[in-house]
Amino acid sequence: MTVVGLAVGRGTGAEIAAVFERVLGHLAEAHGVPVTVERSGRVYDSYVSLRGAGVERTAARTAEDAAHYERFCRELAARGATAVFRTAINAQSLYLVRRRLRAVKVDALGGPPDGSAPELLLVRDQAQGFYTGDNTHSPGRVVRTMEFSEEITGEVLDRALRRARTLWPEGGAEHVVMAYKFHLLDGALDDWVKRAADRHGVQIRLCQPDTVNRDLITHGLPPRTVIVAGNEWGDIMHVMLLDRFGGERQETRCTENVHLLPDVADLVEYQTVHGSADDLEGRDAVNPVAAIRAAAAVAEHHAGCPGAVAAVEAALAELSRRGVCTADLGGEGTTSQVVDTLLTALGPVPGSAPGSTPGSAPGAGRESVPVARESASAAVPAQGAGESPAGAVVAGA
Repeated sequence: MTVVGLAVGRGTGAEIAAVFERVLGHLAEAHGVPVTVERSGRVYDSYVSLRGAGVERTAARTAEDAAHYERFCRELAARGATAVFRTAINAQSLYLVRRRLRAVKVDALGGPPDGSAPELLLVRDQAQGFYTGDNTHSPGRVVRTMEFSEEITGEVLDRALRRARTLWPEGGAEHVVMAYKFHLLDGALDDWVKRAADRHGVQIRLCQPDTVNRDLITHGLPPRTVIVAGNEWGDIMHVMLLDRFGGERQETRCTENVHLLPDVADLVEYQTVHGSADDLEGRDAVNPVAAIRAAAAVAEHHAGCPGAVAAVEAALAELSRRGVCTADLGGEGTTSQVVDTLLTALGPVPGSAPGSTPGSAPGAGRESVPVARESASAAVPAQGAGESPAGAVVAGA
């Protein structure tokens, strides 16, 4: 049975998690495959939920969340799980984990919506740099330290080039560009990149971020380009690259984070690009499209549901033609209404088991996906109000 991890943050995390579970359960049942969704036993703070706690308490809760989520990921990987879906959590907690597990964000942009023939591969280095720093506080002052290393830089490039060969089997990447503020590192990054380029037998252009921006505006980027970027640039530019190459908004996008640390190298983390949207909590108003896409990606790439991504994209296109969307996209639909309409439009998934019929959510007039509960992890601290139930949703068993 496929085990998929689920980590839930505050804000609209519970609503986004429910969307993910419902869509994944629908797809798994349509294909007749058993999938267990195992939740972390902790609800992780968002930045907003920490407001007012004070610096000392905020730092302590941040460290606790980071330690717990790291342990949850390690436990999943040790058991052979290959996917975890996480809703938005406080950035400092998240980036402490990304540094420890050596994460990179992989985003294929342009081409068909199912990602089958992208124009650009963006690989964001989340394992080093400003985002991964530690904070030291004193009255009226905070010092943030960070680190770069040749080892991690080489691993990031290795993963980027390997992914490019998977995306473009006809020859891999034609152009490899690195966007880093390398002038600040006394020439060290220049040397590391040269040695990596020699090792792979490829040309790598190490550029200042503003140079990449100018090239993008003036010339565009040729097909089969890989940009490996410091997360400082990648985070800011992501919305612009989506507009330029994907024609999408961050609210509808999910992304994939892969880990370079050997112990967790087979565990892929999926996330919505949008944040915790605490102002929408409990209002049934958060845009569910990114979570829907994440569920489709997990179903197809980790749970044995071929055709799930294409089927979901076709259903989303049908919703778009009918104007079914939440208020942020100019519609009047609630989160639940969008998901209800999508599952109706989805119908049987191509490649599903003969005679199988997709399930539906409780209250939709049909029998719900079976649910079994089990402990997700040991020694979980109490969460109080809003605690996440540890358990599993089993579909297609």
